[in-house]
Amino acid sequence: MDSLWDGWAMEVAGAELCSPLPRRWAHTQGVAERAIEVREVLGAGAGLLHAAATLHDVGYAPRLAKTGFHPLDGARFLRDEHGADERLVRLVANHSFALLEAEERGLREELATKFPLLVEPLLVDALVYCDMTTTPDGDRTTAQDRVAEIRSRYGDDSVVGRFIRRAAPEIFASVERVEAALADQPR
Repeated sequence: MDSLWDGWAMEVAGAELCSPLPRRWAHTQGVAERAIEVREVLGAGAGLLHAAATLHDVGYAPRLAKTGFHPLDGARFLRDEHGADERLVRLVANHSFALLEAEERGLREELATKFPLLVEPLLVDALVYCDMTTTPDGDRTTAQDRVAEIRSRYGDDSVVGRFIRRAAPEIFASVERVEAALADQPR
């Protein structure tokens, strides 16, 4: 994954999100910025992380929303319309513990079968970190504040509210692992 991939990812995400969903586009750009900030802990996986961060919410685009579950819709779009790299598609499909939300929506089996979890823990954690330390407007935040904001926006009794409550401990653990890896980097 090189800078050419990054340009492609930004072009695809921008085309789908910029006009119809400007706030989602702002979040996406912030998540992509976080990916650049953590690149030193990933080495060869940095380009893949940046592409996944840029495309993680593309499934929210109105023309792509088939199931109403953006990780699944985004992964299908990337696979079917762009023939995207399998690792990228699987990261988008499973970002930020999407399997738990898929379960709430009755889509767990479909997500797990068609887009299995990627077994690259640091890469998976880094995408969680990037997503969950970025506000809806693209600014930096803490994972605790981000989870609280999501709960407030959707309500605790909604599908997303139930999911985020279940996922919160895993989200916090992922963010802590990435922060520890960043702290271990030579300055």
